[in-house]
Amino acid sequence: MTPAERVRLSKFMSLVLRHQPEVIGVTLDAAGWVAVDELVAAMVRHGTATTAEQIRGVVALNDKQRFALSPDGLRIRASQGHSVQVELAYAPQAPPDVLFHGTPKQVVPLILQEGLRKMKRHHVHLSPDRETAMKVGGRRGKPVILVVDSARMARDGHTFFRSANGVWLTEHVAPRYLSVESRV
Repeated sequence: MTPAERVRLSKFMSLVLRHQPEVIGVTLDAAGWVAVDELVAAMVRHGTATTAEQIRGVVALNDKQRFALSPDGLRIRASQGHSVQVELAYAPQAPPDVLFHGTPKQVVPLILQEGLRKMKRHHVHLSPDRETAMKVGGRRGKPVILVVDSARMARDGHTFFRSANGVWLTEHVAPRYLSVESRV
């Protein structure tokens, strides 16, 4: 499988496992899991020829580790970013003192007014490092890094979760916890 084919398959898997499982006729369980064999069969019926080995390759080689396999390797789910109702069952964790959020420059004024909102997703996604935030923010324009005072948020009673791929999740980040990275 070429890198371009792997990217296309990864994007389609994101669509199915995060947002629209019905597009190929699969049903995610309450925690977002679906059997790999069921996913493969549904993708083939839908016209996306793939194999379990190719799907496992996408999981293994995805730079952001967007997907997770069950310990027995028989089921798959997206690690976070769902717009469909799932319960990922991540335990609350104490966050590092600061986290980061990369965003396009043009939306910074609105974020500084309203804070970071989860929009159609289950949580706001925060990065543990500047580099990851920069990559995320650069997908839709000139990136700006916002620094989140996660230690203060935790002291104020906000709950944080850490996904299987290291992304930090929370419900909302109010403007008072945000600052614009000065080195950008």
